[in-house]
Amino acid sequence: MTNSTPTGNGVGIDFGTTNSVIARASGGGQSSLVEFATPAGGDPVFRSALCFWQDEAVRGALGHEAGPWAIAEFLDFPEGSRFLQSFKSMAANSLFDSASLFGKRLRFEELGQIFLAHLLDHAGPALTDLPEAIVVGRPVRYVGARPDPALARARYDAMFAALGRPVNYVYEPLGAAYGFASRLTEPATLLVADFGGGTSDFSIVRVEAPGAPRRCVPLASAGIGIAGDRFDYRIMNHMVLPLLGKGSTYRSFDKFLPIPAGHYADFGDWSRLALMRNRRTLAELSRLERSATDPAMIRRMIAVIENELGYSLYQAVGQLKRTLSTATNAELRFHGPGLTIEAEASREDFERWIEPDLRSIEQTVDVALARAGMAPRQIDHVFLTGGSSLVPAVRSLFERRFGVGRLAQGDELTSIAQGLAMLAVDPDLASWLATEEQG
Repeated sequence: MTNSTPTGNGVGIDFGTTNSVIARASGGGQSSLVEFATPAGGDPVFRSALCFWQDEAVRGALGHEAGPWAIAEFLDFPEGSRFLQSFKSMAANSLFDSASLFGKRLRFEELGQIFLAHLLDHAGPALTDLPEAIVVGRPVRYVGARPDPALARARYDAMFAALGRPVNYVYEPLGAAYGFASRLTEPATLLVADFGGGTSDFSIVRVEAPGAPRRCVPLASAGIGIAGDRFDYRIMNHMVLPLLGKGSTYRSFDKFLPIPAGHYADFGDWSRLALMRNRRTLAELSRLERSATDPAMIRRMIAVIENELGYSLYQAVGQLKRTLSTATNAELRFHGPGLTIEAEASREDFERWIEPDLRSIEQTVDVALARAGMAPRQIDHVFLTGGSSLVPAVRSLFERRFGVGRLAQGDELTSIAQGLAMLAVDPDLASWLATEEQG
């Protein structure tokens, strides 16, 4: 953020694990959100989801949709479609080569290009003519135990080449920081904590007084592949997977052995759960059912996969998490073919389940502070953004470290895109670009 006047028009794209948001900015430097005419009405938040089915009109061709339309297609015809969520989490995964969809294999960048095409189409006139200045947010650290940032960059480049314009990358929390800094009238040091679906990212920025030659200077960033999806999986692991056989046993000759945890690994990743409905996986589970101590548990797991219950099951889990943000107790309710769940959890239970994740998040905040050479007392403002910033235990972590009076929240799902769009028209954009993996 310089003291020079923004010029031209720009677009900021927050391509998120769970949701995607686009904003436009004009030469005046102000940004506005692009609204999508969704089936439920205008909405600036576009679900990062894809649905595929076989196109009966063209032999061998795939039909596809994205966002809320993908959800609608899947719910209308689950048995004849494939639903993908959170495919962004595969960007830096070198073990992921392609998704198999009705005999066709699509690489990450091909999935991304299909998603972008629908995203732009549903935006209508607002994105008919894209400006030359486009800024895309990227995580400080990608999801996964061993993420490959160079691979992710190559895949992002191939995906966003579909826009036909040069693309600049900025760390996602820096987008939110830029937007927040534009509201300040006094010098300050700002920490932005962005809690997405797949990653939690932190950036520290120094904001100078209005009129300074360079108003806003990025100081340090750090990130970790833990966020809302991990919180959801903690609920799944404690409340759902035990009903599907996790922790139980099976007979092997004359011994009883624990069911291998590998059977449940895909339940922790939305992008893989929808792909478990294949002949090999179902055959393995059928064999497991015959040898299981409690075959009914394995039948429930098979029902989840065969009946494509992943989406609705995670919807129920997400609703429980959101309810526990405002209530001390909530009930997980799920009714589907072959599986019914009615179980209660307390906020205390949930906070105990995510305690290891909160410790890791706090350690990552320490990394950002260390890189900036700062102590918590030197941070003037803490801006919390992203859906999981609404989790009370997350907010409490920052209250303890920085004090209640320094915390600010708002526009949890849209602040990054708005800041990215404002950056797109800033003459000083080059100083904000992501140039290396900080982790």
